Amino acid sequence: MSLNQNIDSNKRNTKLEIESQKLIVCVQNLYKRYGEFTAVRGINFEVKQGEIFGLIGPDGAGKSSIFHILGGVMAATAGNVQILNHSPREARLKIGYLTQQFSLYLDLSIDENLRYSAGLRQVPEKRFQERRIKYLRLMNLEKFSHRLAGKLSGGMKQKLALCCALISQPEVLLLDEPTTGVDPVSRREFWDVLAELSQELVTIIVATPYLDEAERCDRIALMYDGQIHQTGTLPELRSSLGLYRLELRTNNLQLTEQLLSPAINAGSTGITDVQTFGDRLDVLVKNVNADTTYIKEILKHHKISASIETTAATLENVFVHRLRQQGSDPKFIPFPRTKKYPQTQKHQNNIAICAKNIWKTYGNFHATKNLNLAVRYGEIYGLLGANGAGKTTTIKMLCGLLQQTKGEVSLAGKVSNLRSPDIRQRIGYMSQKFTLYDDLSVVENLEFYCGVYGVSPQQRREKIDWVLQTCGLVGQENMLTKRLPGGWKQRVAFGASIMHEPEILFLDEPTSGVDPLARRQFWRLIEDLAHHGTAVLVTTHYLEEAEHCHRMGFMVAGEMVAQGSPTQIKAAQPGKLIELVTNKAQIAYEILKLNFQFWQVSLFGSTLHIVLENPEVEIIKVCSLLKESDLEIISFRSIPFSLEDAFIGIVQRAQK
Repeated sequence: MSLNQNIDSNKRNTKLEIESQKLIVCVQNLYKRYGEFTAVRGINFEVKQGEIFGLIGPDGAGKSSIFHILGGVMAATAGNVQILNHSPREARLKIGYLTQQFSLYLDLSIDENLRYSAGLRQVPEKRFQERRIKYLRLMNLEKFSHRLAGKLSGGMKQKLALCCALISQPEVLLLDEPTTGVDPVSRREFWDVLAELSQELVTIIVATPYLDEAERCDRIALMYDGQIHQTGTLPELRSSLGLYRLELRTNNLQLTEQLLSPAINAGSTGITDVQTFGDRLDVLVKNVNADTTYIKEILKHHKISASIETTAATLENVFVHRLRQQGSDPKFIPFPRTKKYPQTQKHQNNIAICAKNIWKTYGNFHATKNLNLAVRYGEIYGLLGANGAGKTTTIKMLCGLLQQTKGEVSLAGKVSNLRSPDIRQRIGYMSQKFTLYDDLSVVENLEFYCGVYGVSPQQRREKIDWVLQTCGLVGQENMLTKRLPGGWKQRVAFGASIMHEPEILFLDEPTSGVDPLARRQFWRLIEDLAHHGTAVLVTTHYLEEAEHCHRMGFMVAGEMVAQGSPTQIKAAQPGKLIELVTNKAQIAYEILKLNFQFWQVSLFGSTLHIVLENPEVEIIKVCSLLKESDLEIISFRSIPFSLEDAFIGIVQRAQK
């Protein structure tokens, strides 16, 4: 049987035949006003039993206001909201609500947090014990029940918070950006848990800034400016876009982007978007054949060799395209430069950051082990790994904040005295947890960093104005920083870290919690810095954006286990990734998980993704297992590995 066999897609049945399920959530003409500001403007949607419904939108779209209303925390200004045929306040005991902020007591253990939540919901002791065992096992937390919540990783905290929300066995689960700051392995495990809960007919409404994981929802609502503008399944949203994505790899990406950008929406071609990634361009086109021919002719004329691959549009493509149609795409404002690095012409050949066999040991614990990496000027290097892999420790050693136990670190050509004022003026650092002072206003924070980095009084106003314009905070610069949403705060912190025009920049999870449009703006700025010679080392849990890196390294338990460009790392994966469609996806998922390693099988809405290390043999096993359970295989085909698939496979094999 061919790996690319496709059978009539019209036979597809959605998970649990959601169309026939009863309505659980009904929202009609909902408004929410705060004084003269209208956050939610007449939205309508319905969610059926057992459905995973994704609410997707940029910062300030009104998502959190909707969650507060659905959770019974806040009253609507106008409209009608029914949950289980009751108002949200009347239905609260049947609703589990996971807010954006960690809703845990960090000085209590896992068991103590669970018992406290059960007490609030008046769960009887016998049922509490049954559910405690069930959910801790489901989240793989049963071995850590006595550990303090404050000692858990980000992913484990979110799993515990979900356990606390589930301990009353709610019929409806509200999840407001539940995986922000959670590593890819934990994120996938988290979504596998949601798939199992939906099979138990729990109705789930989730907001997420990670559009690759939003693709796992049964239906998705695209929201901005307080309104829902489009709702549908992932195939429906892709089809409505009417565009195709070309992955373009050339020997001169920067020149290729400059040549193709004038053709965007020019009328003479069907090119609607050109976006730079680390070792490729993504080009959205209306007509694959005609637009591919046009691109090839342009590149041939300029003697640029290229490979072009046609792939499906992503949910992020759909979302960004719709926002642009509404005029919501933030304007790119070039960074006001005053410096010219004396060695600019040599940057491409010079090493800016280098680690040779570095170790960091705390007693008997090795936070990093024999680590080697090098980052050149003008290069974006991604340092990736699960929570606790040693990324932040590595960054602190590389920028001179932490002394390594063994090995050698060089920074801007210096191997000693890395804390000297001269080195400090040449680097920028945006840390994962602390960059801004919450009790200072936005402009006071920026003034403070101008002083710390020695920005001259003559240049300060221009640099601060640039940050305010880029962040969309003109007129709100006197707002206290603690009142900014997380995504906005990240933007200000990024601006603060580059106002002195560093030639080396360290960014530790800079886009955590940032919406897709703002992330795109972030990366345009980062790429612009790299084009002008800045060396950038960045960590991120969002592997779709890690594609922007020129090279990357994967860390597992303090060791570097893989390095290369995004294309090289994906191409090096053994086996094949298979997309499988059956008439009962959830049941097929449960069967295959029992017969393959857990990381090899994942549920994406109504489809399954399976990593087959020995595909010609294992595909026969898959077909046999499903046939024995009377499940119909509607289609299966080989699809390219995503960077997330590669990351999870590399991490799991390294740990094994």
